[in-house]
Amino acid sequence: MIAYIKESFQELKNNVTWLERAKASNLMVIVAVFSIVFALVTWGVDSLFSKLIRLYFEKLIG
Repeated sequence: MIAYIKESFQELKNNVTWLERAKASNLMVIVAVFSIVFALVTWGVDSLFSKLIRLYFEKLIG
């Protein structure tokens, strides 16, 4: 297990191409913004469907 961990760190150190810090930061901001927008859209659609279902059952029952 220890050998596996050592080999994994060597692989990350020697064989992986890492992005520049500035590019990685830009991509992180893009992902964060997209995640927030997606969450807001999901919340909006959920609220809309909730209101539509409530309206439907109010009309059906009352």
